[in-house]
Amino acid sequence: MNNRKRSNTVQIDHINIGSEHPIVIQSMTNTVTKNIDETLTQIQELADAGSELVRITVNDHEAAAAVPEIITELRKRGYQTPIIGDFHYNGHILLQKYPKTAELLSKYRINPGNVGKGEKKDENFLTMLNVAKNYDKAIRIGVNWGSIDQDLFTKNMDSNASSSKPKSFNDVMIDTMVESALSSIDYAIKHGVSENKIIVSVKMSELQDMVKAYESLAQKTDIALHLGLTEAGNGVKGITSSAAALSILLQQGIGDTLRVSLTPEPGISRAREVEVCTNLLQSMNFRHFKPSITSCPGCGRTDSDYFIHLANDVNAHITQKLNEWKPRFPGVEKLKIAVMGCVVNGPGESKYANIGISLPGIRETPVAPVYIDGELSTTLKGDNITEEFIAILENYISKKYAQKTVLANQET
Repeated sequence: MNNRKRSNTVQIDHINIGSEHPIVIQSMTNTVTKNIDETLTQIQELADAGSELVRITVNDHEAAAAVPEIITELRKRGYQTPIIGDFHYNGHILLQKYPKTAELLSKYRINPGNVGKGEKKDENFLTMLNVAKNYDKAIRIGVNWGSIDQDLFTKNMDSNASSSKPKSFNDVMIDTMVESALSSIDYAIKHGVSENKIIVSVKMSELQDMVKAYESLAQKTDIALHLGLTEAGNGVKGITSSAAALSILLQQGIGDTLRVSLTPEPGISRAREVEVCTNLLQSMNFRHFKPSITSCPGCGRTDSDYFIHLANDVNAHITQKLNEWKPRFPGVEKLKIAVMGCVVNGPGESKYANIGISLPGIRETPVAPVYIDGELSTTLKGDNITEEFIAILENYISKKYAQKTVLANQET
């Protein structure tokens, strides 16, 4: 991305967040944190899917007491994923009472809307800031419209009511969220927290309001921004809404880290949130995580579903081999594959990809031309097209990307 809006760099263990670095993916467990085995399993599941940061709830004494065992065991299993503690209401108590938890967590998420009321608000917030400073931890100031600072919101609504040109309820809400974020940032910096230790978010569930809030905030601060459409819903609705909201902001260069928040569905892995993030960033050409497959939707010209099964088989093969390929073949994640179902767009898409196959549609000759780097390489036919195409794919990868590795080694 050449148009990234400038933001500070924040280091979370080995992960750098900010405009000088790739956009970072994070996720959050939905297990009860005191259930250590369940929480560990889900953290690993999210990390394996590509989540670079994982947030866990630290909402009570049992959860806080479980954190050291969770992180220690996670490291023993070879996972270096930074773990973020999510605090609401009582974080100032838990971070002081459980120093090992405060030490092992990589970042603290603080909601300025529920750290306390009146004088207690500043006192509790300052307590958490001091713990973060003592352990050299970054914080995320996470403003959420479901738990906005009610005192500030009431004040702004009263002021708006007496205005000669009153704003809408939603606009006052947006202004309040941005004001809350900025005032919390200023308070943290005033009390000794470095700008390079702060990330901020203004998450909302209404797409257009969320976009306005982030656009406004991005104009007013260089603090690194975490993006998210909160309470987006489940299934197609949640995925579509999240992708739309995030892509609007990302295309403007706004955002340094992101999460897709989906309502859990029976039988669907929590890692779907991460999968949406990786596919979003890859489809926008901002980051690449695995070889991509272009495949056609099918229509009345395709009287066979063979191309559907072939696309699925190639996808499954990529998933199975990706962890093996990555260390051996650097750059393989940028590989483009086309699996097409008829002659209309098949040859063109196949030529555009690194490697592509155009399967026959209705009334077409029952052969499947294979294109490599824009040139016709061979033509497949018969009952073993899937196996033969996957063999060609493997051969292409081993030659092209192994060659890149050799050249890179020679240069160094």
